[in-house]
Order: sequence, then C-alpha cells, then structure tokens
Amino acid sequence: MLSNAVKTYENVDKNTSSGRETEARVLTQAALKLIEVQRNWDSPERKEMLDSALRYNQRIWSIFQVELARENHPLPKPVRLNLLQLSRFIDRRIFEAMAFPDPQKLDIIIRINQNIAAGLRGSSG
Repeated sequence: MLSNAVKTYENVDKNTSSGRETEARVLTQAALKLIEVQRNWDSPERKEMLDSALRYNQRIWSIFQVELARENHPLPKPVRLNLLQLSRFIDRRIFEAMAFPDPQKLDIIIRINQNIAAGLRGSSG
C-alpha cells in the first residue's frame, strides 16, 4: 500500500507541479486538517476528525521517510538524516495524540508542517 501511495505521489508530482510545491501544499493541507480538529475539539465528530487528520499526517510523513531513505535522494545525507530524525519525532507525537488525545499535542505537528512548507516555498512563514 505504501508503495502505491509513493507511486501516486510521484505521478501527481510529475504531472502537476514541482516536487517542492507539491510537498509544501501537502504539508499545508496536513496542518490545516489538524487546525480544523483543534477548532472543533468539542464536536461530536472530533474522534473521527482527529483520527482522519492524524492518519493523513502519518501517511505524508511515511512517504517522506521512504523518499528520504533512498540512497540516490538529491539532498545531502546530513540533511536527509536530520529530516528522518524529525519524522521519527512526528511519528511519536502522532501516536501519542492517538493514544491520549489533547489539542495542544497537535501544535508542534502543525508548526513543523507549516515551517517546512514555508521553507519549501522559500518563504519565512
């Protein structure tokens, strides 16, 4: 399944925009899904919204992990290793938010997604 997701991501990426633009857009969307959950924390649909938003973020970061682990990835190895470390942090935070839901636990994931998206776009925020 992850293989199919990566192939789909690569095809969309090739056909619609640059890789950086696609990654920035996807990370922004992931952050917006988490923000929506925070804004509707008291909603009866919160559990479903939270699960959906966290799974979306998890899929994105899993795809990044696969890509960053490729030996022929164009980023320098130290940068890739730092991003892989960051992705492990995101994984832990997602699992923590799944196990013990709290809207503040989403803040760091949102900020990381937004900051990386801004960096990919070449802006400061």
